Amino acid sequence: MDGHGEHHGPPDPAAPDDHGGWVAPGSSPAPWDRRTGGTADQSPNVGPQVPWSPGAHAPRDPGSETPPDPGAHASGGPGEDRPDGPRDWWDGQGGDGAELFGAERARRLSPRSVVVGPINQIRGLLVPIAAGLVLGGFNAWVLAATGATVVALLVGGIITWRTTRYEVAGDRLEIRRGLLRRSQRTIPLERVRGVDVTSTLLHRLLGVAVVRVEAAAGSAGGTEDGKLDAVSAGEADRLRRVLLHRRAVLTGRGAAASPAAPGDPGAGEGAPGPGEASGVPGDADTVTHFAMPRSWYLYGALSLGYLLTPFAVLATLFGMVQQTAGELATDYLVDWVTTSDHNLILLSVALFAGALVLLMPVFAVVSYALTHWGFTLRERDGSLVAERGLLTRRSVTLEKRRIRGYEFLDNPLERLRGAVRLRAIVTGLGDAANRAVLLPIGPRTVVGDVVDRALARYRGGLNRHPRAALYRRLTRSSGPFVLVLAVALAVDAAWLAWAAGALAVLGVPLGVDRYRSLGHGHDGERVSVRSGSLRRSQATVEYSAVIGWTWTQTLLQRPSSLADLQVTVGAGAGGYTAQDASFEDSVAFAARATPEMVRPFLVGPEDAEPDGGDGAARRAPHGPEHK
Repeated sequence: MDGHGEHHGPPDPAAPDDHGGWVAPGSSPAPWDRRTGGTADQSPNVGPQVPWSPGAHAPRDPGSETPPDPGAHASGGPGEDRPDGPRDWWDGQGGDGAELFGAERARRLSPRSVVVGPINQIRGLLVPIAAGLVLGGFNAWVLAATGATVVALLVGGIITWRTTRYEVAGDRLEIRRGLLRRSQRTIPLERVRGVDVTSTLLHRLLGVAVVRVEAAAGSAGGTEDGKLDAVSAGEADRLRRVLLHRRAVLTGRGAAASPAAPGDPGAGEGAPGPGEASGVPGDADTVTHFAMPRSWYLYGALSLGYLLTPFAVLATLFGMVQQTAGELATDYLVDWVTTSDHNLILLSVALFAGALVLLMPVFAVVSYALTHWGFTLRERDGSLVAERGLLTRRSVTLEKRRIRGYEFLDNPLERLRGAVRLRAIVTGLGDAANRAVLLPIGPRTVVGDVVDRALARYRGGLNRHPRAALYRRLTRSSGPFVLVLAVALAVDAAWLAWAAGALAVLGVPLGVDRYRSLGHGHDGERVSVRSGSLRRSQATVEYSAVIGWTWTQTLLQRPSSLADLQVTVGAGAGGYTAQDASFEDSVAFAARATPEMVRPFLVGPEDAEPDGGDGAARRAPHGPEHK
């Protein structure tokens, strides 16, 4: 089994081999090497095998002078997140990082996971179960089948709890699960990209949480995740801190740990304390960059997505009614429409629509508060940790070395109030729309200050695009409706002419706003690109994240010497485009930002200017598309 794969084998109990070594389940003992006193295939990084004896490989707590009693946990029922005895069946050496951090015993999930799993599965079966009970008339067979289903789910939850183990074994996380089909997953801590902790309402009521470990896989762009559903809330926080701290130490971005205990004669100056030796960071290692004030919840009324919350609620209710009483509800509605007075129907519809419009801001604020309740942004061990949510509490960890930039996002309503959202541009991040959120909607000045503290603010300006870009924006926003207006006037369709004329007029301010939003620039360290109106985005990325430039010209752009310049990056959306920029200026811009990357394609060696002036950069490549 490699460092980050899975092992499948029969559920054989672990047993000592002929030489006293402890053999993992499903494996066979390696040939014995009499010369070295170990196995023939033993890794050079691992010392010779020690003949097995009870307690010989029991993990030693950091700072302890005597090994623990192997039978200390042999009696009594399993406790919550309780260590599950020595890890001899896994690896007698405890991993390459055992001496660095100390050993740790295998642990189980919380006993309350026996309830969490079945309830989550039953929720998806509620509608079929209810339909079966109603249609079956609650007869004995239907009730027996329902009871058997519930019992089977509970038994499955018990089996999952009994057969799932996890352990932070030095420099890796190991997860073992399964009864008939056993599986062991090993995740090297150096490859850990983030540790997310999520607690739904059910998890919060039971005091447990879900831990998801995102790690880089062997294949390009792939990920492998370790999921523990569910552990106690305290254990989830401890596990996250241990994994991130050890990852930082192993990759050289954290304080070096040492097995020496405090007060040990061999511990010199700078010896780590208990927190470092166990791989758990202290509170002093955490910096709080932002804690969301209550007044920010009102910004939810400016978000178009949250303003549409009532319609999403209505769609959900309509779907539930259709599933439970579809034909009956349809017949009742048709009967009410056909038998009621038309004036009463119009009045009811008008009142309902008016109430819906008035409630849209209320629903938006409530939904926004539920999603971002208690939002905090902290920095710990070289990572940013964003935590939010009331009913479902979510904690997302982003490694700072993988954050290659950030985005400011806003819409017209938010711009009127000077508000903006902040999202990180991260390499290899799944579900970026939710996991990359660094700050919710808030004042631009406050968001900028947080960026300055947590990352690095862009301090340059933005170059305005040519006037020809304005004409293209107006043509796109109003041109189609002007054509429809001309056709409507020709065929004498008055209502169509009025509608097309109104939309053409409304397209003018939209086109102007889209033009004003265009811009691109750099400040010597970062490149920034801005575009959009209904959803405006300003993306800022580091020079080191830029892996290429792409110029694209359409037939309509060529007469005006315009081009779309895309900054290709190995993070986020993969590229950010400066739309309708001057072709000549955009080439010079790219050459100034990344001269080593662009200038070899602009001039030959005999024409290169030694002073690196802009004259060489202006000698642009030719053709409709250039990379």
